[in-house]
Amino acid sequence: MTSDMVTSNEVSDPDGQAGQERVTTQQFVTFVAGDEVFAVDMAPVQEIIRSPEVVRLPLAPATLDGLANLRGKILPIVSLRRIFGFPDRDKDDATRAVVINVGQPLGFIVDRVASVLDVDVDKIEAPQGLQSTIDTELLAGLLKNVGDYPVIMVLDFKKLVQREFAHIATAAKSEVRLHGGLEVQKPEGEERQNDELQLVSFRIASQEYAIDIADVQEIVQVPPGIIRVPHCAPHVVGVMSLRNRLLPLVDLRQMFGLPVQVLDDRCRIVVLAHGASSIGVVVDGVSEVLRVAKELVDPLPALLAKGGEMPEIASVCRLEQGKRLVSVITSKNLLDHSAFKDAINIMSEANLDEAAQADELDTTVDDDEQVVIFRLDKEEFGVPIHSVQEIVRVPEELVHVPGAPDFVEGVINLRGSVLPVVDLRARLGLPGIERSDSQRIMVFLIADVRTGFIVDQVAEVLRIARDVIEPAPSFSGQQSALLARMANMEKQGRMVQLLEPTQLVNADEMAGLASLG
Repeated sequence: MTSDMVTSNEVSDPDGQAGQERVTTQQFVTFVAGDEVFAVDMAPVQEIIRSPEVVRLPLAPATLDGLANLRGKILPIVSLRRIFGFPDRDKDDATRAVVINVGQPLGFIVDRVASVLDVDVDKIEAPQGLQSTIDTELLAGLLKNVGDYPVIMVLDFKKLVQREFAHIATAAKSEVRLHGGLEVQKPEGEERQNDELQLVSFRIASQEYAIDIADVQEIVQVPPGIIRVPHCAPHVVGVMSLRNRLLPLVDLRQMFGLPVQVLDDRCRIVVLAHGASSIGVVVDGVSEVLRVAKELVDPLPALLAKGGEMPEIASVCRLEQGKRLVSVITSKNLLDHSAFKDAINIMSEANLDEAAQADELDTTVDDDEQVVIFRLDKEEFGVPIHSVQEIVRVPEELVHVPGAPDFVEGVINLRGSVLPVVDLRARLGLPGIERSDSQRIMVFLIADVRTGFIVDQVAEVLRIARDVIEPAPSFSGQQSALLARMANMEKQGRMVQLLEPTQLVNADEMAGLASLG
């Protein structure tokens, strides 16, 4: 066996003469994976944990189960069964993840951990000549007649990682660059056009409304715990905690005199700026991000405006040849409404000391990134909000264009322009699903070509503190460029994969997309 498996210590004898005491044992952790029994030197083993919940990472090797949160740190979880070609099996109470640090901590899923053994170094042999389905290049040695097993294979995890995850091995030798602090520049020429409005549309009862996206700070889900404030107007729902700040909530249904609806997971809270503070508007659900030509926006007829007060609804958009009417709410007029003043007064009258304390703890806008959260299967992804041109419904049918690139699902007519549409599931190597009403097309500008990507659901617009954003483990060049960062929100029990839209299509593919326009 190689000499690095044996250590020696200098000691002093009673007569003061220096000597050497040879260490004759070495400690190993033994475990079972598939039909084989393995061991690993105890030195790189950080801990052994139960099989954790994981977030699946697209474009990663098949041997990667996903990413887990281990006390606030992202931990890649790897299946030893898949590495060695054993069939998958359901995890049970005996399943464990052995966390080993080979430059970066990795968790290796094993069927069960057998024991921790002190092994006489004389029983450690070289793996040459072993007849096994396991590649002997990945073995550091053999333990014979140890415990209840005639032969136990000692895995060399450094070699295993170098072979299976070359990008991780490379990253362990070099500094990983954090992109979280970099400013992402808006594409050239993409300043907001004077002849267009960019709106966030949402539903209240059966009616569709919209508000200028510049007035929307973020869109969040309704939390399970809303603090009800006694003796307040019916339209004031109460207050919620949003990143250590108290946010007053107003229900537009009740404000508009519509039937009351129980808040559920489909409802959303649109957060609007109100001076130095914020206020939340409760709506039935957020639909889309729209770009609307101003020529399609008409002032609200004077007869419909409320007498004696500034109208909250200032105009109406005519979409889909007039078949779809969207009422545009002016943020300033809405916030000047007495209903919102009631909500602001509640905050002061209740004398909520924690609001002032939370203000001091709250991070500034400069310390946040504002992202649009969308879902593919059970996983959450995010993109910078300024990268999203708009979000539209998926039509019943996409038009298939002969000669279009294979990855293009079809095209749609978006305000007179041809928009190529790509199924993001297929792009990321995920299994496809049937079309549904919850799916949306997110439109990005990539190399001056507008391209739409179908996602399962657009969930919310969220501000994420930069201090929870960290580099994602790198498993391939494509994955590293597209999904370079993760938002690890440990307190919320969420892990959001941050996607860089400009990496969704490569340079060669862009020529094919440009030809469709």
